[in-house]
Amino acid sequence: MSEYQRVLSADPGANYRAHKQEIDAAIQRVLDGGWYILGQEVADFETEFATWNGNATAIGVANGTDALELALRACGVGAGDSVLTVSNTAVATVAAIELCGATPLCVDVQPGTYSMDPESLEHALKAARSGKLPAGVRFPKAVLPVHLYGHPVDMPEVMEIAERYGLMVIEDCAQAHGAELHGRRVGTWGHVGAFSLYPTKNLGALGDGGLIVTDDPKLADQVRLLRQYGWRERYISLIPGGNSRLDTLQAAILRVKLRYLNGENERRRRHAEVYHRLLASTHLKLPVTRPGAVDVYHQYVISTEDREDLQMFLSAKGISTQVLYPVPIHLQPAYRGRLPRLVGLETTERLAGTILSLPVYAELEEAQVRRVAEEILRWVEQHV
Repeated sequence: MSEYQRVLSADPGANYRAHKQEIDAAIQRVLDGGWYILGQEVADFETEFATWNGNATAIGVANGTDALELALRACGVGAGDSVLTVSNTAVATVAAIELCGATPLCVDVQPGTYSMDPESLEHALKAARSGKLPAGVRFPKAVLPVHLYGHPVDMPEVMEIAERYGLMVIEDCAQAHGAELHGRRVGTWGHVGAFSLYPTKNLGALGDGGLIVTDDPKLADQVRLLRQYGWRERYISLIPGGNSRLDTLQAAILRVKLRYLNGENERRRRHAEVYHRLLASTHLKLPVTRPGAVDVYHQYVISTEDREDLQMFLSAKGISTQVLYPVPIHLQPAYRGRLPRLVGLETTERLAGTILSLPVYAELEEAQVRRVAEEILRWVEQHV
């Protein structure tokens, strides 16, 4: 099969090639400048991202998992606390909670958007209040909604529930750079938001990176202390902190990429429209966009009971797909049987066996997207 015929599920190298001249110049600027940790490039990227996203402050850290952990710690989450989140997510979400010494409490997701179900969240909080928490686990201190696949969680509902129960809200924005709900971008609803800058993200570095955003100056100050040994003054630790710094080189690269992100997100949406239009008549369950939402389609996720057969069919045609995520976190070997359950996770468990991510990244040609859809239509005809 020729290279022309192949359709990759992700291709971070394509995004580099799209901006190669500018990225190479930015890299050379850093190499010539002689400042390789934090510095002005990082400060400028933080300012530019905060302005772009609508936040008062953005703080660069080493990766998305660190962004979640430091955001949680800045909100006072620690040993003995519990945090409500979902199981249909990257394991980093739950890992970050446990790195703080806290206990993850998973709630269910909505079948159409695959994101946190506010009704399940409310049921979990009522169960916790009625004394159903395990011994030694305190009432939840925070809720960590995940804007999965590029689609925003129902944040007005989550915020209303969190306010009633006195919870801090940390948004996991790792897959949703630029997603909006009612004119507000993700990362501007909660007390703090955390972004991953992993190479395959909508805004991806050429290595690891993460960002924390907030409008609260006290939380911002706490994050800055936590990311570098508790220093406000060099070599003087005011609090116990660690080392989680965004590389100067990555910041320079990300400054270039940020300038193009709105257009690249729009191309993802156009690809999604092609899938919507061509696959609308099939039995496949297609992504749902909640009213008032702007999806950035980090993933275009369909659902079918015959997923494995469809995935093998497409693979034979040179089309790569992904399953994000094949096993919910609470059922994975590292976590099975030890995460407390306050509510059922039936939707989460059912979806894990049916979801499939189709290629949707910005650098795809429309002809490639059409070809993926046309091959799926051929498969559907064979399964009528």
